[in-house]
Amino acid sequence: MSAPQCQRVMLIACGSFNPPTIMHLRMFELARDHLRKVRPSWTVVGGVISPTHDSYKKKSLIHSKHRLEMARRAVQSNEWINVSDWETKQSEWTRTRRVLEKYTSLIKDSAPIEWLPNPGSVEQGPVSVKLLCGADLLESFSVPGLWEPEDITAIVKNHGIIVITRENSNPEKYIENSELLSQLADNIHIVTDWICNDVSSTKIRCAVNRGDSIRYLVPDPAIQYINENNLYTSP
Repeated sequence: MSAPQCQRVMLIACGSFNPPTIMHLRMFELARDHLRKVRPSWTVVGGVISPTHDSYKKKSLIHSKHRLEMARRAVQSNEWINVSDWETKQSEWTRTRRVLEKYTSLIKDSAPIEWLPNPGSVEQGPVSVKLLCGADLLESFSVPGLWEPEDITAIVKNHGIIVITRENSNPEKYIENSELLSQLADNIHIVTDWICNDVSSTKIRCAVNRGDSIRYLVPDPAIQYINENNLYTSP
């Protein structure tokens, strides 16, 4: 089934954001620029950063109160990206499929929510919540036991994904070699970041622990919060 000619697109980035980096924010800009060019009838009405629940099994994960505040400070001067605390307020970790379904429901419900960007008007078409991610998440679909096949199908078929990738990587080949993804390829948008950027949260945590500067790699307000709370300095 082809996508509606006009859509209101809400970009959702799920993850740890431990801490949020400039690359997390760049992903939103890259995705919006791409959709403006290849889908001019679509309107990107907003972006949402959705930090994961504290029960997500990741050894280096710090408490969500810190990750939420860093993300909020990182986007405090941004006019179209907001931060959601919905995942962190649940009783347990929530699967990505469920997150996208819930956000779609919240947008259609039209009740005012502090963190939800303005979804625009019905004249702009139906609302489509799309997953914004890196190529590593796309490739993780093939890791045995990590994803439920029905979740992958629902995410790609019912929502669609925008994949930010780097020069010289080949996600198209990965999609071509996947029977499931190749059938849903029209709902996968590949966006190449031609400006080399290897910034990652893991590297940022290591730099902070070494006492190195992370300025221009993490938004200044988030750096201030890291310093105020002595985050990532444990041996």
